[in-house]
Amino acid sequence: MKLYLAPMEGVVDWVMRDTLTKIGGIDQCVTEFLRVTDRLHPDSIFYKNCPELKTGSRTRWGTPIFVQLLGGQAEPLALNAERAVQLGALGIDLNFGCPAKTVNRHDGGASLLKSCDRLYTIISTVRKIVPENIPVTAKIRLGFDDPSKCIEIAQAVAEARATWLTVHCRTKTDGYKPPAYWEWIPQIREKNPGLKIIANGEIWNVDDFKRCVEVTQCQDYMIGRGVLSNPFLFKQIQQSLACDLKTNPVEEMNWNNTKVMLPHFFEASQIHINELFAVSRTKQWLRAISLKNEEAKEAFDQLKILENPEEFKILLERLTR
Repeated sequence: MKLYLAPMEGVVDWVMRDTLTKIGGIDQCVTEFLRVTDRLHPDSIFYKNCPELKTGSRTRWGTPIFVQLLGGQAEPLALNAERAVQLGALGIDLNFGCPAKTVNRHDGGASLLKSCDRLYTIISTVRKIVPENIPVTAKIRLGFDDPSKCIEIAQAVAEARATWLTVHCRTKTDGYKPPAYWEWIPQIREKNPGLKIIANGEIWNVDDFKRCVEVTQCQDYMIGRGVLSNPFLFKQIQQSLACDLKTNPVEEMNWNNTKVMLPHFFEASQIHINELFAVSRTKQWLRAISLKNEEAKEAFDQLKILENPEEFKILLERLTR
């Protein structure tokens, strides 16, 4: 069984990948999407999107990373996939699930779910140009507005020879509104028995994970927002699967073992982009943590009003000391 960190746009950048994979439990990451229009990106854009290309496409802690591409034109996507592999990408993931309005208005993400023919053309074109030993994978939702479309979509993905399919178990119109409809995955598998499927959506804790396993019977799972609110979630799931829980109990998340990461996260984000970016990203992550922790919420309420990076840094260090 493998656990994947979801490629959340505007969240899972190099710093977040580095921070979360240091904790442990994550078997593989996927980058935020790299938007492809009608041209080949310069190498600098690939390195900005995935600095780990310079270190064997692995985080500092050894976790492998795939590069995710998003777009609606098959040939440019294939050319950019080829270049990413030449630069060292261990795999290419194609985004057909992003629900953002801007992305969908510009022929990307979940808007492609309206046409199985286009999905097939894009995946097969990328598959033909990428060496056979390099995985080409796809991430979808159940459909644009009709979840039953997932059967036909998965068939197109399988026929295009995708290495595997990640299914976020909601439609585009569902957005992120609970629940996730995990029950569609066994139906997808029944119609496409040879296709490896990764289940994704609404896994917030170990009990959610166990229910998802029971419903989907998948071998692999992808988690996104759940790990932002609980950075130890992957590790907790891995520990829950171990046979020695009596001697190695599951590590619970608390403010003490979480807060120590925040100053380092701020500093790394500042180095990665700049001070204002670091303030924004640290607030974003702290807000997610505060959903599950009252002490984090108290810290967030004090920090959220600060815009000056130096003032923010001083208060952050004091609150997390």
